[in-house]
Amino acid sequence: MRLEVLGCHGGDVPNLRLPTFLVNDRLLLEAGAVTSALTLPQQALIEHVLVSHAHLDHVVGLAFLVDNVQSVPGRQGPVTAASLPSVMQDLRDHCFNNRLWPDFTVLPKPGPPALRIESLPDGEPTKFGGLTVLAVPVNHSVPAAGFVITDGTAGFVFSGDTGPTEELWRVARHVREVRANVVETAFPNRLEALARASGHYTPSLLEREIERMPDGPILIYHLKPAFYEETAAELARLDTRIRIMRQGETYTF
Repeated sequence: MRLEVLGCHGGDVPNLRLPTFLVNDRLLLEAGAVTSALTLPQQALIEHVLVSHAHLDHVVGLAFLVDNVQSVPGRQGPVTAASLPSVMQDLRDHCFNNRLWPDFTVLPKPGPPALRIESLPDGEPTKFGGLTVLAVPVNHSVPAAGFVITDGTAGFVFSGDTGPTEELWRVARHVREVRANVVETAFPNRLEALARASGHYTPSLLEREIERMPDGPILIYHLKPAFYEETAAELARLDTRIRIMRQGETYTF
């Protein structure tokens, strides 16, 4: 399994892209910066998108992706976006609602729609984009999911945006194919009150969770650009398994 880091930052500034990961070239995990990172022909190859929650930094690229691919010559069929039912309902109500953005679940007309929305069952294995996905609720300020993604041989757990959580790590520990933990950390320790209120980790909150995680490296994403150096320094003093993800890297599990 290949995991390509198209973007991994907790804010949008020049040269630092929002969370967007490409799995095996065709499945997108988050969509914050997909249209900034991929060419139109590359975007046209994407068939499936996993969305952890409906905050703009994770879905804004999905809006532009479906707008782009609807008119790519030779493209057939919709982009399928999926997550827990509550996350998908947020996308329907607050994004693809013909007010903030056109409802591409029914557009264009005539022809098949550009977007299909699929709800994943809580904690049950689902075949999605050629992979097996388990969606598990996590602790964020809005309905949000983490994912365990496997190909039958290897895989990883992805936290989405979350603060301290339990069920995701419990589920992931029972999936033998998990080889790595992709985990957010947004704020430095001095902003723990803000992190807790908004549903994010700090290095110290993360440290208390590590023993719950499956074995394997802990790959950190979602550092806020304004606090990047401070947070990175605090992470460096924690577990030796921790590594901060870099835009442009590719991981193979």
